[in-house]
Formats: sequence, C-alpha cells, structure tokens
Amino acid sequence: MDIATFPLGPLQTNCFVLANGDQAVVVDPGGDPAPVLNHLKERGLTLTHILNTHLHFDHTAGNKALSEATGAPVLAHQADASLLETWLGRGGDMGLPLIDAYDWTPLEPGEGGFAGAACRILHTPGHSTGSLTFHFPDAGAAFVGDLIFYRSIGRTDFPGGDLPTLKRSVEEHIFTMPPETRLLSGHGPETTVGDERNHNPFFGGF
Repeated sequence: MDIATFPLGPLQTNCFVLANGDQAVVVDPGGDPAPVLNHLKERGLTLTHILNTHLHFDHTAGNKALSEATGAPVLAHQADASLLETWLGRGGDMGLPLIDAYDWTPLEPGEGGFAGAACRILHTPGHSTGSLTFHFPDAGAAFVGDLIFYRSIGRTDFPGGDLPTLKRSVEEHIFTMPPETRLLSGHGPETTVGDERNHNPFFGGF
C-alpha cells in the first residue's frame, strides 16, 4: 500500500490518498481536488470512497468536486451533522470561502474495509463530537484528522470540542496501537504512536 499527501485549501489541510493495487481511498479533501484527480489518473487508480475524519470545512471543501468527478461516496460520522449548519462546516466566515454543499452518508465505527484494505473505524471525539480515526493495520498507518499532531493536539474550543474527551480518545484508541504506527494528521508533519506517547507534552512527554 502507498500513501500520498496533498496539502489543500486555504489552511493547507493534509489530504491523503491511500492506494491498494488499482483502488484508492481519499481522506479529507480540504480544497480543490485537482492534484488528487491528477494523481489518481496518473496511477490508474479507481477511487472507492472519500472519508472525512470530521466535518469542519477545511477537511471537506473538495468533497463535492471529488465525488462528482469519481462517483465515490463521501462518508463521515453522523454526530458531526450539526456542524453543517454553522460556519465550521460551511466556511464563509473570517474571509474564508463558502464551500459547495455535498451529499454524504453516515458511517458507524467498527471493523470495515476500503479499497480492498481492512480498516478499523474508531470514534475519537474531542476535536469534534463525531471525529473519526481510520486505522489501516496492513498499511501501518492511522488517519487521525485534528485529534493529535506532531507534539501537539487538536483545538477543543470549537463547538463539540472537549479537552478531557480528546485526551481520553488519544489514550484509549491511539496510544494502544503498535508504537511504529504512522499518525497522519490533518495539518503538519506525520509522526508515530510511540513518538507521541513518549514526547507529546499534553500526555506527560518531554
């Protein structure tokens, strides 16, 4: 399996393409998906699903265009649906663009699979009520959205955010993964479970 990263949109949100054979899944297309579409075409990949770790606009701005171009469905947690009635989900505030409305399907946590690869769909609230982590064990990677970053954590001051809940999500669902697991965050560089468990200052690291 191969993972490519494309920073998209005004906040340079990391959009990821996980390829498995000739199929692929995209996580968090946060802006114009043209670079992603070019990558899919160049690699001869068929996009099977578009996964949103949460429904903040900077992770979803490319949903409509990417879904229409490929026919791939957009999946996210139902608990974030209320965000679509606010600027957090729609954009259009603080000089940021209003994003195109898109169709999406609620996704429940559990064991699943995308692009022919097994995936653990984990409910990891704290940054938002419906935040999800997508753990692909065979790829040795987890897409964590804005839950945890390199040496940091996601904001908890937005509606639906809660610091104790976020820390519990990390401790129960992220830090219990194998230490070499790559953590692919919504912003900034990637890191690993072991590195954050040992060095993230929000969890006693140094």
